[in-house]
Amino acid sequence: MAWLRREPTGVGDLTVRAVLFKGTRDLLPIYALYGVLFADHGLSTAQISLLLAIWSVTAFLLEVPSGAWADTVSRRGLLVLSCLLQAACFALWMLAPSFAGFALGFLVWGVAGALESGTFEALIYDDLVARGEPSAYARIMGWARGAQESTVLVAIVAAAPLFAVGGYALVGWVSVGVGLLHTLTALALPSAPVAISATAVDDLDDEPAPGPVPHVKPGVLPAVAPQTDSPGSTASRYLVMLKTGLSEALHVRRVRRGVLLGALLYGVTAFDEYFGLLAVSGGASTSTSALLVGVTVAGSLIGSLLAGRTEVVSSRTLAIALFVAGILFVAGALSVGVAAGPTLVWVGFIGIGIAYGIDFNAEVIAGARLQDAIEGPARATVTSVSGLLSEIVALGVFAFVAAATQWFAMSTTIAMLGSVLLVAAVLTPSWLPPRHVAARDRTENETP
Repeated sequence: MAWLRREPTGVGDLTVRAVLFKGTRDLLPIYALYGVLFADHGLSTAQISLLLAIWSVTAFLLEVPSGAWADTVSRRGLLVLSCLLQAACFALWMLAPSFAGFALGFLVWGVAGALESGTFEALIYDDLVARGEPSAYARIMGWARGAQESTVLVAIVAAAPLFAVGGYALVGWVSVGVGLLHTLTALALPSAPVAISATAVDDLDDEPAPGPVPHVKPGVLPAVAPQTDSPGSTASRYLVMLKTGLSEALHVRRVRRGVLLGALLYGVTAFDEYFGLLAVSGGASTSTSALLVGVTVAGSLIGSLLAGRTEVVSSRTLAIALFVAGILFVAGALSVGVAAGPTLVWVGFIGIGIAYGIDFNAEVIAGARLQDAIEGPARATVTSVSGLLSEIVALGVFAFVAAATQWFAMSTTIAMLGSVLLVAAVLTPSWLPPRHVAARDRTENETP
């Protein structure tokens, strides 16, 4: 417990804490069974869809407001609250297994997700700025994302034996326990200061002139304006952060483009919801389809882990990689549709897996460049705007698939979604914010 109470002693220590936080976030065996849980308690398909809508809409509506809150109060405190709320959701499901209980749980879970989105990224980046190590952000986020992808698989695999031993009760209460463990990892995160004073809000330019990106000197943070604990003062700071974050996200060109590019790269990954259906449409059995989906998860895992190495690439190189990913994705999906045997299905999914990994890698890089581009104090708010837009992109993907499958085969529909990667490739050279070179960071840090 002493480890939880002290601040991280270095970048390596911070990396471990970030990986543990993200790794325990989705280590939830109930992920694999909650749809069946609802059905077995008498809920209709329409009621289950309504529950999912409550979950999605709650997170959607609170995405940006919660980001501004994270820029106003303790970010670590909000992450701890997010973890507790997530655990409370599953406890509600176990204690009140009815439509009302499930709905309340999803409402709580939606709030938890909104509190975490943007807050974690802002906390880690500002802590790295305080250490003079902002260039380590992409590597840490890549490892954290990789841990998250890995533990999702572990949780899904663990669901079956847990259910066999103790039914829904054991699966649910283990998920509650994981939520409490997740809370401990949140307590171990740093209490990083914001990297710029709230008094500097008026210094932000709506459309800065072309040239070197202004950069907060690593390890030297401006003094933060005095704050009081009065409700009026807190409300006032909240409104300032909300306005400042929205203004920077919408009006500062390089930030706006970074927000849009990140949202596009992450939101389009909603097509992974249909990989199982794509595999079955190509003639794969249910068990084989799970293995094929595993290929794409492996791709996303490898792509995330490599982000620390590839973060140094130029925007042109990243654009070329995304273009190749788009071609591989389209070709892979189409090959599954025309497959005359299992070999071509596997070849198709390997191509999709590589493309998926490149997209995840590019999304981590875009997220790191966005953090570099943000100059104002409302870092979590700006990041939350990107999260909100990614949800809109994901909803567009779902709507497109629902409509397109009325006329086209699943493989053709999924292949058409690959064109989004080609669009991202075209936009990347102009939309990807510039990178702060590590050498420059070191030079500034060594300046007296």
